[in-house]
Amino acid sequence: WRVFGIYYNDDRGVIKTDNRSAAVRAKDLGGIDILTYGGHYIQAIPTSAGTFDLLGWGALQAGRWGSLTQRSGAGAVETGFQPKIAKALRPWLRGGYFYSSGDNNATDNTHGTFFAILPTPRVYARFPFFNEMNNRDLFAELMLRPAKGLTLRSDVHGLWLANKNDLWYSGGGAFQPWTFGFNGRPSNGATGLATLYDISADYQWTRGLSTGLYFGYARGGAVVAHIFPGDSNARLGFIEANYRF
Repeated sequence: WRVFGIYYNDDRGVIKTDNRSAAVRAKDLGGIDILTYGGHYIQAIPTSAGTFDLLGWGALQAGRWGSLTQRSGAGAVETGFQPKIAKALRPWLRGGYFYSSGDNNATDNTHGTFFAILPTPRVYARFPFFNEMNNRDLFAELMLRPAKGLTLRSDVHGLWLANKNDLWYSGGGAFQPWTFGFNGRPSNGATGLATLYDISADYQWTRGLSTGLYFGYARGGAVVAHIFPGDSNARLGFIEANYRF
């Protein structure tokens, strides 16, 4: 079990990204003061067939978003199974659902979009065209570990906006004084964002050195198709090397 509370303050006076009109946002340079509070529960359950795991996580937010009152929330449930069969591959099957609230009304006095504060987007989205704001993410995952240090992983994510009256958000938060750090694009009244298919291979050579290969393909939904009618699909591939001191 864990319970947590995080206080976030941003008084830079930059224009905030939300679903209000540009003229309204330009006049509201008030700071952000948000308290995020919640908890999680994680459990592993060994059985004769293998090990099941469960995860539950939830958070609520309250405070001020400039001149608006912040009221938002998010939650996730995940489960997994590591069967004792196919020991040479050490498979791990996982699945789950994530939800973060969006703002339903751009003209009232409440900001209902869950604010991701200062995330590391790639931890949650290895193809980071989305984040934890106004998002619904239904996923399935297969992980194989056929050799010591080698991990193969493939995910499928169904992605939707939580609220069609809010934006499609991306970005990882404040990273320089003059930029808000989150981008938002109009939903055009749609909620279907994308279906993401990806695969990766990571190898731990030594305690400090690892390499990785990744490829992801995103088939754009109605939200993306309205913005990019010519080609709403996207691809991302990379190879990386990491050394930890």
